[in-house]
Amino acid sequence: MAKPFAGYIHKQVKRSMFTALADQEQILKDLLKTGRKTEFGIAHAFNEVAAYNEFRQAVPIRDYEAFKPYIERIKQGKHNVLWKGLPIYFAKTSGTTSGVKYIPITKESVDNHFETARNAFFCYMSETGNYSSANGKMIFLSGSPVLERVGGIPTGRLSGISNHLIPRYLRTNQLPSYETNCIEDWETKLEKIVDETIDQDMTMISGIPPWMQMYFDRLTARSGKKIKDLFPNFNVMVQGGVNFEPYKARLFESIGKKVDTIETYPASEGFFAFQDSQEQEGLLLNTNFGIYFEFVPAQEIFSDNPTRLSLKEVKAGENYALIINSNAGLWGYNLGDIVKFVSTDPFRIVVTGRIKHFISAFGEHVIGEEVEYSLMKAAEKEGLKVTEFTVAPVIEQGRGKSYHEWFIEFENPPQSISDFSMAVDRNLREKNIYYDDLIKGNILQTLKIRPVRKNGFIEYMKSVGKLGGQNKVPRLSNDRKIADELRYYLQEASPEQQGRGLK
Repeated sequence: MAKPFAGYIHKQVKRSMFTALADQEQILKDLLKTGRKTEFGIAHAFNEVAAYNEFRQAVPIRDYEAFKPYIERIKQGKHNVLWKGLPIYFAKTSGTTSGVKYIPITKESVDNHFETARNAFFCYMSETGNYSSANGKMIFLSGSPVLERVGGIPTGRLSGISNHLIPRYLRTNQLPSYETNCIEDWETKLEKIVDETIDQDMTMISGIPPWMQMYFDRLTARSGKKIKDLFPNFNVMVQGGVNFEPYKARLFESIGKKVDTIETYPASEGFFAFQDSQEQEGLLLNTNFGIYFEFVPAQEIFSDNPTRLSLKEVKAGENYALIINSNAGLWGYNLGDIVKFVSTDPFRIVVTGRIKHFISAFGEHVIGEEVEYSLMKAAEKEGLKVTEFTVAPVIEQGRGKSYHEWFIEFENPPQSISDFSMAVDRNLREKNIYYDDLIKGNILQTLKIRPVRKNGFIEYMKSVGKLGGQNKVPRLSNDRKIADELRYYLQEASPEQQGRGLK
């Protein structure tokens, strides 16, 4: 059944490459038509907006915090606030100053999430001729599908919500079982997943890379075999959410061979792009699925009046902040992501970073405000003063669980670094639900603090020619460029290391 349907979908996707600009114009018209009857549309005079130039004048760019008053009204049961009626789901995700975001998913937007994932898979099958992956078992390593209700609206993680959207024709091949997916503790859940899959004909595995690595490690520990020997027909891996490169070599080593991969770009706010070809660089922008895209030159995103571009105005090789308008009721919404077009015929992108510094090496999406809050709360309780700090991930390659490494210069250090580390960790877990999940699931170990010697940060900034002026030490880095250099400025550094640092 997959073969003719995959071919049909692939042709549709190819056709959409040539109609992208026209599709975007039509989507904006459709969004405005529905939006005129909402509170948001009335407040922004949508009845006077007919084209994009008028739209960008009428609707300012907003992040979630600016949208929060509208979301609160929806949570109170108000209809027709951002979109007609009420959302059918809230996707619960890590936020900024609010701690948790509630992103609406509407009846009209829900297809964007599932059908885009479907399109990515079918494009792969049609292009490669590999239809065998549809014959065996498929595993989706996701969050719990158990939903709570917020303001009467079913609410949960996007991956858990997506589990409810899988069509019946795929459920017979889907693993793990619903009951196993509902287990909250990751290690317990992982053992059950291994129980259910170790003797199955697994052909496709999907999840974020660190979760897949833990799954492979458990399978090998249980069986003593490489993944290719356990699952000889396993031939495609679907991944997204974090940078794949740091994990790729070890994942392939665990598998025992190279397999095809399909990269995706999903978020709670929408499914924006996907890898439509194994031959071409970048991800195909999802231009015909209920989202109207805008782009702001990255260097202008914090300007009072930034340049806003439609799709037809972008250029390849430029970094843009991604702004969306969607049939989920998000208008001029700043995702915080930076993308670059590697092609404009068709429109293919790569995600190049975040507007602000962050850590998401494991899918935790930790931001500056969260680490500042976590550290300052613990320091205030102990009467400590912090001179400077920065945070970076440590990705362990088979030597134990990964963790966040904090480099902190104290004016007056805590009596116990271990106790203080645990306090900061607790605060961060309270602030960021993704980080909390990774700790609970034993994917990450608790953070480690490395005390930096007095004036260590000053010495470091001087060594890299960035002392003074407007130069600042980033609070977070998603790589170890700064962290590896700061090791020479630790209190525990050897005299030889300290000498290198001073140089």
